[in-house]
Amino acid sequence: MNETATVKTTCPYCGVGCGVLASALPDGTVEIKGDPEHPANFGRLCSKGSALGETVGLDGRLLYPEIGGERVGWNAALDHVAGRFREVIDQHGPDAVAFYVSGQLLTEEYYLANKLMKGFIGSGNIDTNSRLCMSSSVAGYKRAFGEDVVPCAYEDLERADLIVFAGSNAAWCHPVLFQRVLAAKKARPELKLVCIDPRRTATAQQCDLHLAIQPGADVWLFNGLLDHLRRHDKLDYTFLERHAEGWAAALDAARASAPSIPAVAAACGLAEADVATFYQWFARTEKAVTAWSQGVNQSSTGTDKVNAIVNVHLATGRIGKPGMGPFSFTGQPNAMGGREVGGLANQLAAHLDIENPEHRQWVGKFWKASNVATKPGLKAVELFEAVGRGEIKALWVMATNPAVSLPDVNAVRRALQACEFLVVSECEARTDLQPCAHVRLPALGWGEKDGTVTNSERRISRQRAFLPAPGDAKQDAWIIGEVARRLGFAAAFPDAAPWEVFCEHARLSGFRNGGERVFDISALGELTAEDYDALLPAQWPLPQGKPEGAPLRFADGDFPAGKARLLALVPEAPRHAVDAEYPLVLNTGRIRDQWHTMTRTARSARLNRHLPEPFLEIHPKDAVRHGVRDGELARLQSRWGEAQARVRVSADQRVGSVFLPMHWNDRFARRALANALVNPVTDPVSGEPESKHTPLRVEPWRPAWYGFLLARRELDVAEAAYCSRRRDESLWLHELAGEAAPQDWRVWLRALAAGEGGEWLDYLDTAAGRYRAALLRDGRLELCLFVSPTAELPPREWLAGLFVHASLTQRDRASLLAGKPASAGDDPGKTVCACFNVGENALRRAIAAQGLTTVEQIGACLKAGSNCGSCVPELKRLLGAAVAG
Repeated sequence: MNETATVKTTCPYCGVGCGVLASALPDGTVEIKGDPEHPANFGRLCSKGSALGETVGLDGRLLYPEIGGERVGWNAALDHVAGRFREVIDQHGPDAVAFYVSGQLLTEEYYLANKLMKGFIGSGNIDTNSRLCMSSSVAGYKRAFGEDVVPCAYEDLERADLIVFAGSNAAWCHPVLFQRVLAAKKARPELKLVCIDPRRTATAQQCDLHLAIQPGADVWLFNGLLDHLRRHDKLDYTFLERHAEGWAAALDAARASAPSIPAVAAACGLAEADVATFYQWFARTEKAVTAWSQGVNQSSTGTDKVNAIVNVHLATGRIGKPGMGPFSFTGQPNAMGGREVGGLANQLAAHLDIENPEHRQWVGKFWKASNVATKPGLKAVELFEAVGRGEIKALWVMATNPAVSLPDVNAVRRALQACEFLVVSECEARTDLQPCAHVRLPALGWGEKDGTVTNSERRISRQRAFLPAPGDAKQDAWIIGEVARRLGFAAAFPDAAPWEVFCEHARLSGFRNGGERVFDISALGELTAEDYDALLPAQWPLPQGKPEGAPLRFADGDFPAGKARLLALVPEAPRHAVDAEYPLVLNTGRIRDQWHTMTRTARSARLNRHLPEPFLEIHPKDAVRHGVRDGELARLQSRWGEAQARVRVSADQRVGSVFLPMHWNDRFARRALANALVNPVTDPVSGEPESKHTPLRVEPWRPAWYGFLLARRELDVAEAAYCSRRRDESLWLHELAGEAAPQDWRVWLRALAAGEGGEWLDYLDTAAGRYRAALLRDGRLELCLFVSPTAELPPREWLAGLFVHASLTQRDRASLLAGKPASAGDDPGKTVCACFNVGENALRRAIAAQGLTTVEQIGACLKAGSNCGSCVPELKRLLGAAVAG
């Protein structure tokens, strides 16, 4: 491989599917740029995508197979996996084994895993972490159209005159796509943006109208919109009569549950004027797109919420035409690809139905499989419950971390620990699954493997390798194939290259299709290796003979089921209500610069700086009511578990609701698992968990001391009851708090430093309970600790900057022990712009000194806000504060 060649690939983060230009440079670094020719992003990347080159190091990678924690060769590991799975299948039947896979897998890997389990082992027990984020959309689309088809493209957002973001913080979770929306609004200021979200998110701050809805009330809101449109003669009855069914009952249900704007406002906790404005805008704007994500999907009524949105678009005929439609934004890079190959437990490959005998026969004939699963398998939450009961005895987890990401995660961990045989395919050596795994298989990561992914707008793109395979790591497709061959299925699982697997997948999509199924990529079924290598991004359907693609015909009523269906929906409150014991609603979700359980993003120093530790965001009124203070720590309790987090008081939070990010795992924070709190209730149709509504109790946690420790290596501070860590450029930062202080801080710190030699500087104020210390070696700062009885501690960013110096000056030493920078210019402040590593203090100084008044001026001066735009709301707040103060 030419080390300086630039390779076109795709980003491994969200469902936008941005094109990336990656270059492995001779010095071992990787240069990352956006691909200006990719139709998803046209060269733009978000903060996470821009930092991809910082996440491909081999430190901490799992590089060799292990059995029982001992390194072995591939043959021994694969023989052991296949032998144990065969033993369980022979003794207990195929439903005693399961796979749990991931939207991080490439389509070819996903396809083989599904083929092995459902086609040859003969069980439906393969489910995916995509169950946790978009399965309600799958179910809703299928109920409405007869098939899981997203009927929109990104261009529709730019053509629309009204965009409604429902439960989608796109500014942080799909930032490049949101920047396309803002560019469209700048070009056409008449474009209206509405955000429906309990929180005033970065998305809400940039919209024309924010509806801070009562959590769980979305069906009332959209039922009310449907009835409003009926009452104001805005329905397309011609379209309904020709191309839809169930609409009369749907209209009756909407009228019964949401008969007026006052009734809707009361049910949703909204101002009547805001509801009226939203309804009026929607009624008068034909080109309307409703875009949603996890805020809609992750609910015990998520499928109904999706169908409430789709109902409105079907009833008005606003579907399948430019600039309009119901648009689900997927969360993972290949959640859509997983849907195509049947990655969910209740699907077959190629959008075929596992409960349809004819479909099973077709798949069996195509695969030459006589043991196709005859019923759906267990969905994610129930799958791990079955593991806990001992019903599933052998489990293979690929490219995901259910010990962090599933609800009621402590119960999941108990199940994993009790599992008779657990196999983990993983890139990382240290994960939360490590203590439970009997076998660990080293997998290739992003930049090392080849395949395809499908983004939120049904666009298939190539992921290409530009790095050599490290150690003995192998592509998941190879691992799956090797196990399949050892299980006796060699004829169906030849040692095939990714392009050959892709072509098989494409041919299956056209098998017995005849135009009945929209998912059809059979035009790509005969690609050569060269064709596959050069494959350009392509949006399906791509039926035989039309490699350029074919349009969806939903506007003409050409639905997979013959007619679309509107659902009669009766709104339901979340299954677990708040009460006197648990009076707050917990909402979990993502933050701007982190991804899933931080396996990749935590490797990048700049991605760890914006929001560096677990936090609980709470409204000022609730903070007072529950006795917690900004910057201090709180104890969080639900009926399912406990956690700790730093308090962030913010009026952007709805009264009665709190927000906790879901990213932190045991390595990066002690006692901060968001999903230890989350209730395991699921949507009865989709099986998606209720991650947005868990009753919660919040109370202050008053430690005896607060502190932080900066060191050049990661340390285990066992004495700290609270400990979160993050990696920076040349050090690790540990945030600490304890219930009892050591008898002697000097002795404690030197023991923690494991006898490292050098020059110690320290300052102890016994009466005030303050301690500061630093270790220098040859004049270079190696470690420093700051302890206080309160959360008021020196700024970390300034201190982190001292670790860069080869030697500290006397001025640096004095300021170190004083606990404050020698001058204001030494402290950049907390990071606001991760793309260019610009701190809050640097921004404040530039705004004041140069009289900056616009985000564009800030960008010209410091670059902040000029790339992905995710920091723009914070920049506007700083500008507003400068004007006010």
